Amino acid sequence: MQAILNHRLLSTRGGTAALGVLAAVVAGVFVLLYLNQYRNSVKASSGPVTVLVAKKLIHKGTPGDYVGSANLFVPTKVPESKAIVGAITDPVAFKGRVAVDDIFPGQQITAADFSIAASAAIQTKLVKAQRGVAIPVDAVHGLSGHIGPGDHVDIFVGFNTGTKPVIKLLMQNALILSTPGALNAAGGGRSPSVVIRANYQRAIELAFAADNGVLWLMLRPAANVKATPPEAVTVESLLFGVQPITVQKKIRDFVAAG
Repeated sequence: MQAILNHRLLSTRGGTAALGVLAAVVAGVFVLLYLNQYRNSVKASSGPVTVLVAKKLIHKGTPGDYVGSANLFVPTKVPESKAIVGAITDPVAFKGRVAVDDIFPGQQITAADFSIAASAAIQTKLVKAQRGVAIPVDAVHGLSGHIGPGDHVDIFVGFNTGTKPVIKLLMQNALILSTPGALNAAGGGRSPSVVIRANYQRAIELAFAADNGVLWLMLRPAANVKATPPEAVTVESLLFGVQPITVQKKIRDFVAAG
């Protein structure tokens, strides 16, 4: 009788163990299925994202507006896990900012690479061959009190060659970067200056004209500007309608002969 009980007990224990093993296998299968489903859901939720990557070297101090307008970046799709924290995805983020460090080709561009540009920082409005040149003006010739940063002007220069005074257009649609404050109430001291944006060669010409002639600034309309051909004005052209080009040629011939 005891032997029969022992046999039944062993059979029961064996069955319980088998059930335990089977339960463990089933649980393992469910875990594997869950993990596989989780990985798939993660992959689905972390698909590729589009970030902006530098196409060429962006130097420290480069205006963000220029980065955007010159397309110094290329939209690139990368896995979400590869996107750097703060990666810029919209070129609008460049507006009004300036690069705080060099950004190398192939590098993801991030918000940390740019800071808000100071509105008065002239260098943030200059790129490549552009220069900011200060030209001395007085209240009349320089439209003191009537122009400000961001305005556009035409610049004329007047010379007295010794025989024929002449005034001609030197630069059209010049951007004003900076203007002087109110004129010195005492009327003394240095002449105020206006900072103009120009390419390198034109900046040199402006400097020469300021040293050897008289500069006039003429304010342009804010919109719907009508294109006007450049002209030179002389006494003959003003009084008698003689073509300025004829007078200019005679002046050049006279100077060359002397």
